[in-house]
Amino acid sequence: MAGPPWKNIYNLSEDQLIHLDEAEDAIDKMDLSKAESMLLKMNDELPNCVPVLNVLGHMYGRHLSDFESAVEFYTQVLEIEPDNAWARDERRKYSRYLSYD
Repeated sequence: MAGPPWKNIYNLSEDQLIHLDEAEDAIDKMDLSKAESMLLKMNDELPNCVPVLNVLGHMYGRHLSDFESAVEFYTQVLEIEPDNAWARDERRKYSRYLSYD
């Protein structure tokens, strides 16, 4: 495997990178139950892993319309990396759907 298109600053193992890639492939194929199961397992085994949290946020927000969960995952990313612009923008986007005022 050539590695991720992003720099592996999170020091994920080859197996972890493969599992993350498989979960993203499952999302692309709309096998969301499989992707969710894989990602939640990875999150349990590797808490506070920014790439996993970002993919979870993306899946819950874009594909499952569970905006509350998406916001929670992006909030976790921002607790780890306060300057993460992607997570900040995505959290803001999905937070708008939670405003019923």
